[in-house]
Amino acid sequence: MRVKAFNVLLIAVILLLLFSIYLFIPFNTTDFTSSSPSNSNFSLNSSLNNSLQFYTNMRFPTTEISYRIENCPLQRENDMQWAFRILGNETILHFYPVSSGEEIIVTCQDKKETEGNLFIAGEGGPTNITIAGEFNVIESGKILLMQDSTCQRPNIAIHELLHVLGFDHSKNPKNIMYEISRCDQTIGDDIINFINTIYSIPDEPDLLFEDASASMHGKYLNINFSIRNDGLKDAPETNVKIMANGKDIDNIDIPTTEIGYGRKVSIENIWIKQLNVQEIQFIINTNYSELNKDNNQVTFEIKK
Repeated sequence: MRVKAFNVLLIAVILLLLFSIYLFIPFNTTDFTSSSPSNSNFSLNSSLNNSLQFYTNMRFPTTEISYRIENCPLQRENDMQWAFRILGNETILHFYPVSSGEEIIVTCQDKKETEGNLFIAGEGGPTNITIAGEFNVIESGKILLMQDSTCQRPNIAIHELLHVLGFDHSKNPKNIMYEISRCDQTIGDDIINFINTIYSIPDEPDLLFEDASASMHGKYLNINFSIRNDGLKDAPETNVKIMANGKDIDNIDIPTTEIGYGRKVSIENIWIKQLNVQEIQFIINTNYSELNKDNNQVTFEIKK
């Protein structure tokens, strides 16, 4: 009887031990996937040849961008402010509200608009662009929100804000810049990287010469040149130094030059006291930083 009880107890201990092994010692591996959407690049094939923007190198002059929201229901206003915060957190940009003189104006309307069979949830884009050398500088932009967001994140507001920053529609349905909005769309890393790269370029002016020429008539010099600001900031007042054979012969004052604009100078009959002039130089004499100072000088020989 005792042997039978002992065997029952032994079997119970063995079963308990096997059950413990089953619970605490893994026999297989189970992988879990995240329920959050994965990052989707702008293009379907991630090709670098695909343009992200309407035009090349579109950006506001600085990383500090002002905005104003007017005539919007509370949810759409909150969605828009949330969109500003999201892009501000993921990039080097900083968006801040103002009561007037804004760079981005946000308005809303309750009237539904359609294009074909598609409902238009919003519209956005630059409203004033200045061509400045390699940059298309965005001076102002506008967003029109026509629908409350039904997503956890304000995808419609983010989509329209990226339009204002110069980004075109994507052909990737998983990207937030696809023309039809869905809640599972994401901002691709290529968009974030592009913003951080182009806005890492300092907001400085860049004065350079265009169409410079000089000619001598006896002892008199005639000069013609244009100066253009291809930078990201208005160029303060400066002057152009005219030199003959390395010696100063004249200084010409240049007023403030706005982004993308230029100044034309034409002067005749500057008397040169040097004999046998071999070289004439025009030098933009700035005492402030520029994107590139290598283009501040033109040197050429006088043709007799």
